[in-house]
Amino acid sequence: MKIALDPYMLRRVPLLELPRVVADLGYHHIELSPRDDFLPFFLHPRVDKAGVAAFRKALADAEVSVASVLPLYKWSGPDEDERQAAVRYWKRAIEITVDLGVDVMNSEFNGRPSQAAQSEAQFWRSMEELLPIFEREGVRLVLEPHPDDFLEDGLGAVNLIRGINSELVSFLYCCPHTFHQGGNLAEIIRYAGPLLTQVHIADSFDFRASSGLRYIVNPPGSPARIHQHLDIGQGEVDWDQFFTSLHEVGFDGIATVCVFAWEERAEDSARYNLSQITQYQQKHA
Repeated sequence: MKIALDPYMLRRVPLLELPRVVADLGYHHIELSPRDDFLPFFLHPRVDKAGVAAFRKALADAEVSVASVLPLYKWSGPDEDERQAAVRYWKRAIEITVDLGVDVMNSEFNGRPSQAAQSEAQFWRSMEELLPIFEREGVRLVLEPHPDDFLEDGLGAVNLIRGINSELVSFLYCCPHTFHQGGNLAEIIRYAGPLLTQVHIADSFDFRASSGLRYIVNPPGSPARIHQHLDIGQGEVDWDQFFTSLHEVGFDGIATVCVFAWEERAEDSARYNLSQITQYQQKHA
């Protein structure tokens, strides 16, 4: 298992200083998530060839690698102009990933759950343009069903990825989204089997509305997808079940710590979660 850090809570650290900071926290790998000076959320990449080369050197100097690049674009949105723009952004992001010497990208389905069929049609349209580029460049694409995407269910996401029918496209299980993709953690991991190549590690509570109104959202019936990315042990994810399930399917992919809740203690959080993962690995080896 390759343990990586999503450095979103460290996004104010200058890009060329980031690899050294990550190394000092005990990590050897980064999942490069959106940041304003590199791949911003939903916008065209901001980095040029010189910037990519400088970042690659900083990574090498710190003995840190980029395990995966995570862009987020509206490539499945029902608005066609936005979709076309997103495909252009994807193409540049793939170029940047290749220039970094990285062969894995991960992202979300995107789209709108209220327009699921139309959004899925847009997704397939985008894949028709992008999949040949992934295949030409030898870059793997790992997809997750994110809360508020056109597809949120874990089992359904595995089925859709199988339908893409490409050895380069696989499934990402995101622990803090457990309760939005069915709550059946072990079942989804077993169902994905070898298609599971990446996991996101953070804790969360089951904020789903219940008849007992355990959590109240106003106005009643709000479609908000409430969740948080907490330190391991601060929520309700069953970590013994998670690591047992990974061991059962022989998972040997990328495990990314993606805690976002504690920016005031970002470095302590990163160290703590790395130690927790190490303990669970030893326990369930």
